[in-house]
Amino acid sequence: MSFDPDAQLDPSQVQDAGRGGGFGGGTLAMGGGGLGVVGVLLYLVLSALGGGNGGLGALQGQAVGGGSSADLGSCRTGADANASESCRAVGYVNSIQAWWSQDFAARGSGYQPAVTVFFQDQAGTGCGVASTEVGPFYCPADKRVYIDLGFFRELHDRFGATAGSFAQGYVLAHEYGHHVQDLLGILDRIGNDTRGPQSAAVRSELQADCLAGVWASHAVDTGYLQPLSDADVADALNAAASVGDDRIQAETQGQVNPESWTHGSSAQRQQWFRRGYQTRTLDGCDTWRGDL
Repeated sequence: MSFDPDAQLDPSQVQDAGRGGGFGGGTLAMGGGGLGVVGVLLYLVLSALGGGNGGLGALQGQAVGGGSSADLGSCRTGADANASESCRAVGYVNSIQAWWSQDFAARGSGYQPAVTVFFQDQAGTGCGVASTEVGPFYCPADKRVYIDLGFFRELHDRFGATAGSFAQGYVLAHEYGHHVQDLLGILDRIGNDTRGPQSAAVRSELQADCLAGVWASHAVDTGYLQPLSDADVADALNAAASVGDDRIQAETQGQVNPESWTHGSSAQRQQWFRRGYQTRTLDGCDTWRGDL
């Protein structure tokens, strides 16, 4: 996956919270907490096996090295995104939010941008203090996406994903899918239904995968990315499969227990990403009716 070298990036949509030295003090306000959806999501952040409202893929106690560091202020063009992992993440965030801004406007409503925070070791968030072991996650209390860029190395080394460039786009688009759910009031449906193959948590995760597919189908239209190849889509599907509950459980526990699922199987995650990619619309991502 390549960016249009002349595309203009907006690094203000991303903050670097002191990578290399833990979470930079004072960068984010602590708090949030409480019960209801924020409490549920904090629970998912700290205990889930993979993605979404909490994290896209929990790292099961494995330390994660920081991703390549760059001065985000130098991330100005698509050429910078093609040359730097940090700038590439900025480019993906810009593209994802450009698409949802267009989509919300077409629906007669306004999209509220969310900042992505790069961190290493741990981050203080509106949902509590989270470590890198939870993987990427979205916190509805402060409406921010959090990610240690070292997750992409872990995605390859531990979970066996190909982890190509567009896998990074999928991961970020999945987390922004939760932001879209939050803006639409969908996250409120989770309540205490946080585990099981038909649970609200799984439905939320699979919908976020579907919304990632919707963005992917429009990524070129945002003006940031060059046309996707079959290999790019395969990278996204491979990343989705690598963080399926069944795959993670089989590798870490030696057995699969669907009643403890929080995010869906590998096959389901791929299925719903494809659904979004093919239907190209939020309306095609209704995971809330019928059996999954």
